[in-house]
Amino acid sequence: MAEAQSYPYATYLDIRYPPLALVDVPDLVASCTDRWYNQTLCQVNDSVVRLGVMQGEYHWHKHDNNDEFFFVLEGRFLIDLEGHSVELHPRQGFVVPKGVLHRTRAPERAVILMVENAGIVPTGDA
Repeated sequence: MAEAQSYPYATYLDIRYPPLALVDVPDLVASCTDRWYNQTLCQVNDSVVRLGVMQGEYHWHKHDNNDEFFFVLEGRFLIDLEGHSVELHPRQGFVVPKGVLHRTRAPERAVILMVENAGIVPTGDA
């Protein structure tokens, strides 16, 4: 990945909910019209919690210095790793360790939460 790429994802890194605010996930999900939506909900210490409303495929990427945690609220979510895939259903989660090449997919609309370091670049490290 030598040059910067543009990805068709709606990614919002601003913190939507400050401390002591009610985090309204159902309202955000109901208003979402994007096929691949990622919104930072809140920050907890050095990590952020992000909401994903997704359908389709993300590109292959990795994060050299950061783990990622995915937790499914609705739908079916797949995490492709080199050599195999992990399929997640509602109320299931999975950690992708730092440095592991992966791609995420949602064959149908899925709603997930992600927990990761606040400084992570969602599209991956170059």
